Amino acid sequence: MKVPISWLKEYVDITVPMDVFADGMILSGSNIETVETFGQDISGVVVGRVLDVKPHEDSDHLVICSVDVGAAAPLQIVTGAPNVTAGCVVPVALDGSKLPGGIKIKKGKLRGVESEGMLCSAGELGFDDKVVPMLHKDGIWLLPDEFTLGEDLVKALGLDETVIDFEITPNRPDCLSIIGMAREAAATFGGTLRYPDTACKKEDAADAAAAHIEVIINKPELCNRYTARVAKDIKIEESPWWMQRRLMFAGMRPINNIVDITNYVMLEYGHPIHAFDIRTIAGAKIVVDTAAEGEKFTTLDGQERTMSADMLLIKDAEKGSAVAGIMGGLLSEIESDTPMILVEAANFNADSIRKTSKKLGIRSEASVRFEKGVSADLCGEAADRVCALVELTGAGTVLSGVVDNYPVKAKSLTIPVRPSRMNAYLGTDLSAAEQVKILQSLEMKVEEGADGVLNVTPPHVRLDLTEEVDFTEEIARIYGYGKLATTLHPDSEPSEMPHSWYLRGVIRQILTGAGLSEIQTYSFVSPSGVDQIKLPADSPLRAFIRIINPLGEENSVMRTTLLPGMLTVLAGNANKFNAEAAAFEIGNTFRRPAEGALSDERLLLTLGCYGEGWDFFALKGVIALLLARLGISGAEYTAVSDADTYHPGRCAALSVAGRDGGRKDIGLFGEIHPDVADTFGLDTRVVAAELALETLIAEADLARDYTHLDKYPAVTRDISLLADEAVTVGTIEKIVTEGGGALLESVKLFDVYRGKQIPEGKKSLAFSLVYRAPDRTLTDEEVASVHEKIVARLAADTGAALREM
Repeated sequence: MKVPISWLKEYVDITVPMDVFADGMILSGSNIETVETFGQDISGVVVGRVLDVKPHEDSDHLVICSVDVGAAAPLQIVTGAPNVTAGCVVPVALDGSKLPGGIKIKKGKLRGVESEGMLCSAGELGFDDKVVPMLHKDGIWLLPDEFTLGEDLVKALGLDETVIDFEITPNRPDCLSIIGMAREAAATFGGTLRYPDTACKKEDAADAAAAHIEVIINKPELCNRYTARVAKDIKIEESPWWMQRRLMFAGMRPINNIVDITNYVMLEYGHPIHAFDIRTIAGAKIVVDTAAEGEKFTTLDGQERTMSADMLLIKDAEKGSAVAGIMGGLLSEIESDTPMILVEAANFNADSIRKTSKKLGIRSEASVRFEKGVSADLCGEAADRVCALVELTGAGTVLSGVVDNYPVKAKSLTIPVRPSRMNAYLGTDLSAAEQVKILQSLEMKVEEGADGVLNVTPPHVRLDLTEEVDFTEEIARIYGYGKLATTLHPDSEPSEMPHSWYLRGVIRQILTGAGLSEIQTYSFVSPSGVDQIKLPADSPLRAFIRIINPLGEENSVMRTTLLPGMLTVLAGNANKFNAEAAAFEIGNTFRRPAEGALSDERLLLTLGCYGEGWDFFALKGVIALLLARLGISGAEYTAVSDADTYHPGRCAALSVAGRDGGRKDIGLFGEIHPDVADTFGLDTRVVAAELALETLIAEADLARDYTHLDKYPAVTRDISLLADEAVTVGTIEKIVTEGGGALLESVKLFDVYRGKQIPEGKKSLAFSLVYRAPDRTLTDEEVASVHEKIVARLAADTGAALREM
């Protein structure tokens, strides 16, 4: 809703600076989209009169004008405008003038003829094409003959205007009007609202409207009021400039005086008005009824519409004249020779208007207002205001009386409001008198009832106020949202992050600290993703949940694994010539449930890396770091050779010691199979991991016990073993750990060797063992005894023997 401030000031005094006014309106609930200032970027443009027009000898479309701008001598200006004639009043940009958009006008020659300025169109002066007056939209702006020649155009036409575009919410149709916004401004800044004059001073008492028109409402459930007034001796001409100016700044194109008056009142009151050429109304009768199924009707825009039986039409005794509340008919349009008009101010059912507007594909200023709701009690005021303006502008003579068909009158709604309840809602301590003052500033009638209850009657235009709770917002916004204390509900509890979400944050910190970046991929994926990672046909990860209405095949199922998404992201980085990338994703996967069960939803952690330094062992190191930081112990790594997605010799399954004493499977990690990497366009070594995040969270223990620094020295023994290729390092480390008992502090592999001096099918493994006792210095005999037991058990359980150096 565009509101020119000069128009608003006619109904309420605004004494604060414009920035203060805008902020105040926003804080009281009237949100603002834009604040535009006009006229400030125009200088050197004056009012001029064309004295003479001559053709340009060297052009078939240019003319040479002699223009009086109030100076000693007229100016010679060359223009190509087709509508310039001798005697017309026009805007003249003088030499050195400035126009909107930074345009500067200077003297020059056009086809060899000197031009001392420029005649301006409305568009060149900053007006949008859609609001330029109809008579001047295709040429120079022809001004009314009421201004002083040579007068500054901005001052003469009042172009120095501020226009605020308010964002009106659907529940406040009363604010789709200048008076509605004036009401809000008066309440916000403590002003007094003034209403326009609706009285006609020169009605023709000898001629009554009822003698020329009869109104019949056959569908009162769709039209509960129809008010008609009549004016004669109509003179169709341009509106006075003050009206055109307001319409243009409010975003509407001036057409002619009658159309402009109806649009003016619609913007002023928020009530749509329609004017008919009364000659076109057959039988001097208005009938409000639904259309016949399939009935054809041509609207003002020249489009033939096919009506349905639920659409409301304004008819005469023979035919349709207008689509009720939406658009008039072509046959009843005001013509240049229209002698008498019927002014319609009616009230229509909002749902009916909305449905008809949608079906016909017509959205007009009238339909926008009716479908949000318009007070039936506005009909009389709006019709009277139209007649007052017809009289004021000299557009015609208003006939006495009004034809008002109001079958079911709207009743005023009085709502009991408890001041204590308002304070309880808002956390305020406002007295009843203070609340009454706020409500009365919004034009509500307030009477004190029993037990201090306030009986509040809202203005008839406030259709949104129907219950006691509705008044809390009214009191809060006028009192000031900024004054409301910030409090918590007495039953509320401090919010705490769930432990699982906290641990997710910890995991993110650990992994980002290790050099990985977090990614997020879509949950809706292509079913071909599991083919790309070579999953077997009987894999449970092929149990997809399919989307009923997917956007396409690539988003047709819910993911059962995060790995295809991770590899796609890595491939995208590789294609952009990133030499290395390391990423992780925390996300849910979804598997098709059993009959009658909920979906099998699992939370996973996926890692993916490529580039220099990233191999199986580097990834294992990141996983070991993650387990250590989460306080998870007892990790075991088991070689896996039958996972089709991974390299058969560089893949391992991870399990950890559970809190319940059992083993917990965590997932797989390793190097991606070269064929899989090639499918994604990756021609480098890629490592990845898929870990059960829910299990990691369940087994995590972030508690840390303090231990003293060791007082006694450690004893380190290295051991070099010759073992079969089939014996894993994990098996040996487990035996060493169990055999070392309480005295073994740590065991660490520091060398693996295959080659000369090592028999075929064997490998050399070198470990460093650290022994320490917390209460004494260990003797060589104690260490030797434990060490020998470990060696003996390794030989017995794995066949590994000490290697001779």
